[in-house]
Amino acid sequence: MAKIELPKKFVSKYPHKFAAGKKKYLRGRRILPKPITGKESLPELIDKAFLAYNGARLQEGARLFTEKMLANDGVTVGMSLAGALTPAGLGSAAVIPLIKAGFVDWIVGTGANLYHDMHHAMNLPLYRGSPFTGDIELRRFGVVRIYDILLDYNDVLMRTDDILRKIIVQDEFQKEMGTAELHYLIGKYCAAFEDQCGIADASVLAAAYRAGVPCYTSSPGDSTIGMNVAGVELRGNKLRINPSIDVNETTAIVLDAKLRGKKTGVLLMGGGSPKNFILQTEPQIQEVLRIKEMGHDYFLQCTDARPDTGGLSGATPSEAVSWGKIDPNRLPDAVVAYVDSTVALPLLAHYALARKRPRKLKRLYPQRPKLIEKLTAEYFKHNRDATPIS
Repeated sequence: MAKIELPKKFVSKYPHKFAAGKKKYLRGRRILPKPITGKESLPELIDKAFLAYNGARLQEGARLFTEKMLANDGVTVGMSLAGALTPAGLGSAAVIPLIKAGFVDWIVGTGANLYHDMHHAMNLPLYRGSPFTGDIELRRFGVVRIYDILLDYNDVLMRTDDILRKIIVQDEFQKEMGTAELHYLIGKYCAAFEDQCGIADASVLAAAYRAGVPCYTSSPGDSTIGMNVAGVELRGNKLRINPSIDVNETTAIVLDAKLRGKKTGVLLMGGGSPKNFILQTEPQIQEVLRIKEMGHDYFLQCTDARPDTGGLSGATPSEAVSWGKIDPNRLPDAVVAYVDSTVALPLLAHYALARKRPRKLKRLYPQRPKLIEKLTAEYFKHNRDATPIS
């Protein structure tokens, strides 16, 4: 084979068209990864082979989460959970390990995620199935489908509902409360169910109860938990959910961190109402309470939603800046990976747990009254014309 000389460095005939400043763009890591051998650890694979497109965004997100959001105990990390993640096993596989490691300090989830989490606490089985099963036949046989997850209508759904109703009519529930208290009290029972069944690390609510991690839901009535709360109200049950308590408590968590000179970060799995609820803490501080603030410091979202349809699920961090949700000076620390959460969350959890030592638990749940007092004092401090309403 004839030897072919490689050309010498190309010199343009039109040098004025190519600015010397191009070097600031051509200085990133060269894309020429070594062949995958199968011997790499998962973090090594992510670091070495996830170099472009959404693979690169996921790598950036993993490093943002691990190197900055978990850099020390000073960053308060909120996590949102949208989509049916607990039925898919992501609660026990990923969320619980993150809670136990101190990597998640507070949670906003759909009510459905927290309701289906209870099945695992009671050791009621969900099964892998096919998304192409005939739904008319499933209904006839009493089988419920969540895409490719199958569960028994009577032995899982109805049994869970029956036990849930027995829980929420207990004396400790006979009052007005926010969803953090509701889920904490339910989590106490879930922890007891785990002990009775001889299982461990099955329920997010049980793990959050043990770790003092408050769990909120942005739509209390939009789940089977809320449906059962409404059902027993017809019998005279005194449990009332007050969403204003949730708005103030979540805002107090964020404001407290900022007043202490600390940072806050959000880890968003999916979009929807939980994403908005966890982010609206900053507009609540700035717009409603009139307290000067800049926004969350760190933003990591995994979503399959497009930004051009106008929905909140696909809204970008730069759009969030316009609402005051994200600190404009921290946009380099905002990453969106367009990846299904069921793919991204286990990868992120593994990466973080492999790279970082556990953090001290913040145990924010018992601190809520103190945080509300601090929030109230700051509100009146910045709103001199506001007077208590008798």
